[in-house]
Amino acid sequence: MEAANTKSARRRLPSRQFMSAAAIVALGLLGWLTRRSWLPAGDTSSGAAPTAQAAHEDHAPAGAATSSITLSERALKNIGFRPATVSLQPFERTVTLPAIVAEKPGQTQIHLSAPVGGVLTEIYVIQGEAIEPGSKMFDLRVTHEDLVSSQQEYLKTVESLAVVDREITRLQSLGEGVIAGKRVLEQQYEKQKLEASLRAAEQALLVHGLTEVQVAEILETRKLLRQLTVNAPTHSHAGDGCSEEHAFHVQSLPVSRGQQVETGQEVAVLADHCELYIEGRAFEDDALRLRAATREGWSVSAKSSTQELDETEIKDLKLLYLADSIDPQSRAFHFYLTLPNKIVLDQKTAENNRFIDWRFKPGQRLELRIPVDRWEERIVLPIDALVDEGAEVYVYRQNGAAFERVPVKVDYRDARSAVIANDGAIFPGDIVAARGAYQMHLALKNQAGGAVDPHAGHRH
Repeated sequence: MEAANTKSARRRLPSRQFMSAAAIVALGLLGWLTRRSWLPAGDTSSGAAPTAQAAHEDHAPAGAATSSITLSERALKNIGFRPATVSLQPFERTVTLPAIVAEKPGQTQIHLSAPVGGVLTEIYVIQGEAIEPGSKMFDLRVTHEDLVSSQQEYLKTVESLAVVDREITRLQSLGEGVIAGKRVLEQQYEKQKLEASLRAAEQALLVHGLTEVQVAEILETRKLLRQLTVNAPTHSHAGDGCSEEHAFHVQSLPVSRGQQVETGQEVAVLADHCELYIEGRAFEDDALRLRAATREGWSVSAKSSTQELDETEIKDLKLLYLADSIDPQSRAFHFYLTLPNKIVLDQKTAENNRFIDWRFKPGQRLELRIPVDRWEERIVLPIDALVDEGAEVYVYRQNGAAFERVPVKVDYRDARSAVIANDGAIFPGDIVAARGAYQMHLALKNQAGGAVDPHAGHRH
């Protein structure tokens, strides 16, 4: 009996082993299928190291292969986006030279002097005020002996001439039979002498600073002029190229009311900044470039050299002349260009005093860009349109709502512009980001960096 039981147990043993093996296989299969939930990052099989291709697919940053980015309208405004249309255009290679705004010697400033000696009884202007040509500036009570004597002589001649006229009229009314014609001729000769003296006396008054209106007033009233009005000049010689109305401003006012002034004493300095000079500074080798630019008819441009001042570029400037001497110490020489000016602020006070502000002022520093070479039919972009990354240079080309990163070759660049090779990377008519390209590049790199979850946003 015991032998029979042992034999039966041996017959059942293979069935139990089969079941155990099947259970192990099932557990292994279940573990392989759920490996991503319990294996460490990087393991894709039990015991087998991941291949380089599998590592790239599983752990490449999200968006690493993308080369375009789409930004909302608000985002474009935030980065200061400005488009530029690619076109073929000429490009001038330039050199930069320092310069300063200067007054035109002998023309910008007008020194106003007292025409005669006297006492200032009224001053109609204040320092810094803008005045129109011919405006009243001072009232001067005349104390100058020469002017008083000239007026006396003028009035005496006027009266003598009136007496002679009356005498001639009287003699002619008597008839030819009573008085000889010789007496009438004598009076006519006297009248001619007095008329000559009157014209001389009138010119003397004008030389002393009186106007024709004031001389006529003396003639009409038969009274000496006790008070003289000093006016601003009636016109300016600051420049014929001024587009703005000529307005003087009172640059200096070294006198006060009640002050005694002498003939020729300075009472005011007026200035007209409608047209100024740009005084450039260069060295001997720059003279060749300046002459070449002038011969070719190339225009010079200028820009403020400080951030506080207006950054707008001044174009189409022409070289006026080069100085005829070189500083022996610095070995530099000056050259000059004409600078048209314009009024940027014009206001009046409650007392009706006008104050103006010119865009350019003497002493303001500029940078001049002198053309030294000219290339035709080139793709020229603003320097802000370029993004450098190592050896690569990119621009961002608009394609609908998206912006594509395009690698380009740069033939030349300076502080303002870049010349791009016309090799098919971009074409005339394309629209690129002239401003905001760098911010687009940063946004694209952030987009390529993916989210915190390393397995989110995979692209296979």
